[in-house]
Amino acid sequence: YGSHNGILGVLREELFDIRAESTEMIELLKTTPSAAIGSCRHKLKSLDKSRADYERVLEVFKAHDIRYFFYAGGNDSMDTAAKIKDLSAQLNYEMVVMGVPKTIDNDLAFTDHCPGYGSVAKFIGASAMEAGRDTESLYTFDTCAVLETMGRNAGWIAASAALARRTPEDAPHLVYVPEVPFSREQFVRDVKRVHGELGRCFVVASEGMKWDNGRYVAEDTSAMAKDSFGHAQLGGVAQVLKGIIENELGLKTRWMMQGLTQRNAMHFASRTDRDEAYICGAEAVCRAVSGTSGYMVTLERVSNSPYRIETGLAKLEDVANGEKKLPREWMNAEGNFPTQEFVDYLKPLVQGEVDVPVKDGLPYFMRFTKKWLPRMCAEYK
Repeated sequence: YGSHNGILGVLREELFDIRAESTEMIELLKTTPSAAIGSCRHKLKSLDKSRADYERVLEVFKAHDIRYFFYAGGNDSMDTAAKIKDLSAQLNYEMVVMGVPKTIDNDLAFTDHCPGYGSVAKFIGASAMEAGRDTESLYTFDTCAVLETMGRNAGWIAASAALARRTPEDAPHLVYVPEVPFSREQFVRDVKRVHGELGRCFVVASEGMKWDNGRYVAEDTSAMAKDSFGHAQLGGVAQVLKGIIENELGLKTRWMMQGLTQRNAMHFASRTDRDEAYICGAEAVCRAVSGTSGYMVTLERVSNSPYRIETGLAKLEDVANGEKKLPREWMNAEGNFPTQEFVDYLKPLVQGEVDVPVKDGLPYFMRFTKKWLPRMCAEYK
C-alpha cells in the first residue's frame, strides 16, 4: 500500500493499493522525479506529547492488517519511524519498521552518502559550468555572479559545484558553506582577488551560510518564517552577497537561485544515484521480510577506484539524532573552496545518465491512478 503524502496519509487513512497499478507505471517510477506517493512536512512530536497521533497510526495499521512500515526520508522521517517502532512494541502490535535514506542534503549520519545527493550534485555542477560560461562571455559589463543552492546546515550541495572547475579560469571561483563561519571582510577580499586575476568572479553559496555569531546570512531578523518542523525558511543569501559585492567593490553582479529545479532535474540525473536509490529500497524489503526491524539501510563505500558500495544498517534512533556535516578538512584553509579530497569523494556519485522516456520532445513521467482502500476508522481530527 502507498500512504498519500507520507505519515499524513496514515493519519488521514488515505491509503491506496499499489498492486492495482500497471507494470508500466511501476517501471516509470525509476525515471520520474520527486515523490510519486507524495510527501509532507508533518512532524509527529514525542510520544508523551502526541501519543494520540501515534495510536492513530497503529489504529489505521491494525484496521488494514499492515505489518510492515517503510519510511523514506531524512532525519525527521527516521525519528518518526523510530517512534512508531517503539509504540508498536509497547502496545504488543507485531510491526516491522524500516527506514530508507532519501535526502539531497546528504546529511544523514552513518551512511557514506544519501540517495538523491548524487543527482543534485550533478545538476549543480553542470549549472555552475553553464552559468559560468555566460558570466565569462559577459564579464565586460556583468563581471560577477552568485549562485545560491539549498543546504540549511550542511554544505554538501554547494560544495558539489566544485566539480565544474577543471581549470583555474572555470567557474566557480569561490564556494561558501555553513560549516565555515562567513566573514564579510574576507569575502570582499576573496572577490577582489579573483576579479583582479580574471576580470570576473563566480560565487556559489549555500542558503545556510552563517555569520561568526551563528546567525544565518540570509536571515530576516524582524520576523522570519518557520516551516512545520520549526526550521527557519531560508533563501536570499545570493541577494545579500550581491549587495556586498556591489556596495563594497562597485562590481555589477547577477544572482541566481535554482530553487526546486535542483532536486527534480531527472533529465540530468545520476544513473549511479538512481541505481543506488533502488538498491536501498530493495534491501529494506529484503531485510524486513527476514525479520529485521528498527533500522535504516545505509550505503558503505568499499572502494573508490573502482567505485564499489555495500549496504549496511544503522539504528533508526541513532540516525534521527545525528547530522553529518561537510568535514572542515574538505574545505581549503581559507574556507572558500572544496579540496581535491572532497571532489574525489563526489565524482563516483555523479556518473552515468538516466535514460528518461520522452513524449512530444519532453520527459514522460508517471502518476499513480490511486485505487483507494476503504476507510475502516473514524475521521482523523
